[in-house]
Amino acid sequence: MKAIAVVGASLAGLNTARALRRLGYDGRLYLVGDESAAPYDRTPLSKGFLEGKISVGALALVADSDAGLEIEWLLGRRATGLHPSRRTIQLADGARLACDGVVVATGARARTLPRAVLDGPGVPAGVHTLRTVADAQALRADLRPGSRLVIVGAGFIGAEVASTASALGVDVTIVERGPLPLSGVFGNELAAVFAARYDRHSVRVFTGTDVAGIEGGERVTGVRFADGRSLRADAVLTAAGAIPAVDWLAGSGVRLENGVVCDASCATSVPNVVAVGDCANAYHPLIGEHHRTGHWTTALNQPAVAAARLLGGPNARVRYEPLPYFWSDQFGATVQFAGAARPDDRLELAEGSYQTDSFLAVYRRDERPVAVCALNRPRSFAEWRRTLG
Repeated sequence: MKAIAVVGASLAGLNTARALRRLGYDGRLYLVGDESAAPYDRTPLSKGFLEGKISVGALALVADSDAGLEIEWLLGRRATGLHPSRRTIQLADGARLACDGVVVATGARARTLPRAVLDGPGVPAGVHTLRTVADAQALRADLRPGSRLVIVGAGFIGAEVASTASALGVDVTIVERGPLPLSGVFGNELAAVFAARYDRHSVRVFTGTDVAGIEGGERVTGVRFADGRSLRADAVLTAAGAIPAVDWLAGSGVRLENGVVCDASCATSVPNVVAVGDCANAYHPLIGEHHRTGHWTTALNQPAVAAARLLGGPNARVRYEPLPYFWSDQFGATVQFAGAARPDDRLELAEGSYQTDSFLAVYRRDERPVAVCALNRPRSFAEWRRTLG
């Protein structure tokens, strides 16, 4: 290959570029990103950066040693199409980028409120999503002590922002359409444990309801529930999940289903195109099914496999198989999870107590451990993670 384009100036994209050079690729290497900023760490955006403890500069992922990678940076240049037969990528500014290989690392975008929920023609000031540095800066400006924040969605971003905002003296309410916060990840039994922690930290949670309307004119003043109730708000954060940013691949022949469908080696349905990170719905050998994760560890480690597959072709004997793993900092405690649990798995408390901020629980399927969740039990969790892997 004489030219490879990495589309997505993300942690996964940068790590794939590094892996390509480490494996001996010496051709032209493009890195395309729709943001003007070089790759940065998004993990602290809902925590330390939002709280003001971490600077913009501290988020940077590009190191001095990366100068030797000889990357041709195309930042602020959004990809709008892929034409495999012509071996080109279409950019929003009309330019076409010729390349022999493509790495799809475009990640995901924050889910926004439906247009029907907005009373006016546009999005009022004070209504936020959180995916970029600019998003975090705009949200931080609205987190004043005594102000009222309504978070739509009780996923990890919602939980982390609730924790950060509460520490800043903000009155926080979470609205979740599901029966419990994080029930889709942990199951109802453990989700109830985390819901109790919200209450202990003075964060109100309304479950089993949707936001039907945003109240206010130029600026948000409240939210209206589907059951007719209203809640005053000075700011609203939509944290109802993320959508794989793969629209630009429509019509390319790349199979799309909950992201980019690929095998365990990150290869897609189109030759010389691989996918990594948040947008990759890859087959996982240990789980036995396709699995898309938006986790930092996947974006860190998966690129080495994708790079080897792209350079080695179909004969490359590589696959990505580390057990899915993530962590989340909430209300002064660290949640860690490894594995892939299902709703019918049996949950077993192995250490500690659900009534405290220290426990470890194991998910079992036919008595076989398949996942583990821990709160402030790092040593025990590490042992269980190794066992599961």
